[in-house]
Amino acid sequence: HGTLMDGSVFDSSVVRNSPISFGLNQVIAGWTEGLQLMNEGDKFTFYIPPQLAYGRKRVGSIPAGSLLIFDVELIKIES
Repeated sequence: HGTLMDGSVFDSSVVRNSPISFGLNQVIAGWTEGLQLMNEGDKFTFYIPPQLAYGRKRVGSIPAGSLLIFDVELIKIES
């Protein structure tokens, strides 16, 4: 579940009722750093500054320079 500082949702696998799967090198740097601190079953909130997200680029509905907030549950680690 991803939101901006004003609370607007820009992405939500919860709303889609569909967990996502990806490799550590396939996501923004803030996710890569945060996920490495988690164990299976953990629930974290990531506050990702722009320099670890999309920086000065606008991406979809995410304005340039945005701090991103993600509620993350690590369901399973696959090798």
